[in-house]
Formats: sequence, C-alpha cells, structure tokens
Amino acid sequence: MAVAAEPVWSVDPRTGKPREQVAVEATAEEIDRAVRAAAAAREALADRATRAALLRTAADLLDEAGPHVIEAADAETALGPARLTGELARTTAQLRSFADVVDEGSFLDVRIDLPDPTTTPPRPDLRRWKVPLGVVAVYAASNFPLAFSVPGGDTASALAAGCPVVIKAHPDHPATSELCASLLRRAAAKVGLPEDVVVLVHGFDAGVDLVRHPLVAAAGFTGSVTGGRALFDAAAARPVPIPFHGELGSLNPVVITAAAAEERAAEIGAGLAASVTLGQGQFCTKPGFVLAPTGEAGDRFVSALTDAISESEPGVMLDHRMRDRFLTATYELAQIAGVAAPVHPGPGGPHTVNAGFLTFDAEILLKGAHSAILHECFGPVTLVARYSSRDEITAVLGLLPGNLTATLQMAEEDPEAASLLAELTPLAGRVLVNGWPTGVAVAGAQHHGGPYPATTSTATSVGATAIERWLRPVTYQSTPQHLLPQELRDGNPLGLPRR
Repeated sequence: MAVAAEPVWSVDPRTGKPREQVAVEATAEEIDRAVRAAAAAREALADRATRAALLRTAADLLDEAGPHVIEAADAETALGPARLTGELARTTAQLRSFADVVDEGSFLDVRIDLPDPTTTPPRPDLRRWKVPLGVVAVYAASNFPLAFSVPGGDTASALAAGCPVVIKAHPDHPATSELCASLLRRAAAKVGLPEDVVVLVHGFDAGVDLVRHPLVAAAGFTGSVTGGRALFDAAAARPVPIPFHGELGSLNPVVITAAAAEERAAEIGAGLAASVTLGQGQFCTKPGFVLAPTGEAGDRFVSALTDAISESEPGVMLDHRMRDRFLTATYELAQIAGVAAPVHPGPGGPHTVNAGFLTFDAEILLKGAHSAILHECFGPVTLVARYSSRDEITAVLGLLPGNLTATLQMAEEDPEAASLLAELTPLAGRVLVNGWPTGVAVAGAQHHGGPYPATTSTATSVGATAIERWLRPVTYQSTPQHLLPQELRDGNPLGLPRR
C-alpha cells in the first residue's frame, strides 16, 4: 500500500497558523528523477556566455517580480519589507556579480608551462584549468529566504561554474522557494537552456536522499550544527565521498580592550546592541560572545548596552520552533551559577521574543562552565564575559571553537591591539577592527567561512571566490593543440587571463 506524500505548508510566523499547502515532500524516486534531470542539463551549461546570460536574466526577472517576491517572503518569515527589499537587491547583485566573474574568466585559473628539457626532471608541456564538478545540491537557509536560499549565492556560484543545481527548499519559506525557482527556470528557458538546470525539491528525507545520490557531485549548506553535521557525515560516508561545504554555527566573538572601553564605552554598547538585535538576532554573523573589561569603563559599556537593548521592541522569529529553542536556551543559560541577566531575553508575547543579554565573570569559563555556555544561541541575545586581566582574555580565547568572524574593539593608540589581533586570527575567517560583523559585503576579497564548526571546509560562500567550491583542476600534458580545449590553446583565442 502506497504511503501518502506529506504535505508542505506555508506557515505565518506572526500567528503560527498554516497559510496554504504549497507542495508535497519528495519521495526517493522523485529525488532520483530530479537529480537525473539536472545531470542531463549539464552539457547545456558548457558555454560561458550562455551561463552569464542566465544569471543576468534571472536577476532581471527577480527584480521585475520584486513586489511579489517580497510579499511572499515577508508572509513566511516576518522579516519585513524593508529588510527583504535590501535582501532582494543583494540577491540580484550576487547573480550579476557572478555573471561578471564568468565573463572575465580568471576563475578558470588557466596556467600554462611550456616544455623545458633543461630542467631536472625535464618539464613537458603542461596546461591546467578548472572544470565544473557536476550536479550541486543546495540546501536553503532559514534566515535569508533569498540571498542564501533558492536564488542565493550557492545557486549563483554553482551555475556560474557550469553546475546544474537541485535545491532543497527550507520548510520555513516553501512558497517563496517555489516562486523563486519558477523565475530561475523561466530565465533558463529565455536564454535557451533546459529549465532543469535548476530543480527544486521539498522534505526532510529529501535532504538526506539528495546528498547520497550518486550523481550529486558536491553540496552547499547553511543551517544548524546538528543538521549540517548529519549531512556532512552522509556525504563523507558515500561510496564516493563528495565535497560538502556547510556553514553550521558561530559565536562571532568580540574583544573589547580596556583602552577601547575607556575611550568610547557608550558607542560600543550601542553598536553591539544594534548588531545583536538586527533581524531579531537571526544572522549567522551576530556577535554572540563578548569579552569586556571589569572596572568602571567596563561598567559604562554594560550600562550603555543595557539601555540600548532595553529600548528594542519585541520581535517575531522565523518560526515557532526557533522561538521555543531560543526561550529554552536563554532560560537554561540564565540558570547557570554566576550568570546574571541585566536585560532578560524571553517571551514578548505569544508569538514574539524580547532581546536581552547575560553577563558573568570570565573566570567561570575557566573553571569548567565553558561547555554549557560557549555555543551559538540563535536569536536576539549575547553573552558578556567580564575579564580582569590580559592573561584571562588569552585563556578564554583558547576555549572558543571556530567562527565566521572575530572582532576587536580597540582604542586609537592601543598597546594590546597587535597581540590580540594575532590571537583572534586563528579563530575566524573574517577579522574586524572597530566594526560589527552583521552585514557581509559581496566582494572579491570577502571570506564568509571559518574553522569548524563555522564551516566544514576552508571555502567561502560569499564573494567571487565562492565559485571555486564547484570546480576541480585538470592538467593536460603533451596534448596536441587540436585536442586541447580552446581555453588552453596557443594564442589564447578566447582572450582569457592566463599564467
């Protein structure tokens, strides 16, 4: 007897009530068909000009449908039209940016060594470039329904590399996912590509089936440590393991030097509050752990932070499961001996939460409480550890896991700055000075990744070099000109950057 497919509902996070049934969860057979359809479309993506046209056309269609996309995303995430308008602009900018990357061509990393019989050993003719891996599984994120989901950076960079994508929609925004996928597929058809260069699937089991499929060549994930690690392990346990680029969790530590607190305690407190409460604390780069000095200057910082967070309004989180986890986690943290709550994080109403922060002496971390305290708490809360010496900072930093970001708040003339910057560098993929980590610029020099558990690889998911995740190098040795790809032939017929 066949088992009925589970429905996929769009839910209003402002009320917790279902809005509409959007789809049904994909079966293993449907995942197989989806992946095979995407794989069959791979050769059509070989032409770089067509890929660039696809990305630009997708951006144009998303812009044209902007009001509908924003309305759908707001109904499912409660992130608000202003935030989502900015996110849509970022999303279309990413697509166009990767089109520029494709046109420019240096991502192919063409390197040519001409033969030299005088070297030891003699060097043959060697020509190296990068080729697409194949079908990429993309796992959409909850907190960015556009920029890190169906039309987001993983999809854009994979298509730019020449890889078709099968996207596992996030259950928090299935209607938005369907709308965006339809626009991407329309873009493919407009430029003469098979629509199946982009395929969308739904369902928890679909995520596992997808990463295990033998035709899936790589995966990109943004989400929880638990979910990401399970998929990472599944990717590694395959008969043929595949790269799994997962962004899992991050504390994003901040160190405030004594000199910085003395110089601008109020400014730092206000800036931290704004960063922690941005998007109801649902940013992967939220500063979730702060080392602040004891003493009068540190007290002024805590007072400014108290005032700023107390003024924040209750907000709706992405879904009620996240709200429940936030309330449970913050309650449990507040029960730990030595932890105080100058502003209590907690329920703001039946569907909202209040922002807050917790404080404690850094010493309790060194006495064993670190395992209960030093983990990401998704939502509008941060932890402030008060240190009493420079050595205590070093000891606490030694307890931290890997992070996406690490921030140093320093004074203009600060004797501790250089050594602290050196200690923060091994902890994160992006190190900031006198700024706040929420907000990730899409740029060639950007790195959005970090040591585990921030990510499962050394790659970035933001910026031009995100395309490298979906490519592998191939070298041709002593190959006749007429058999070489045009990208590697003498005379550089395509005008590519080459070394």
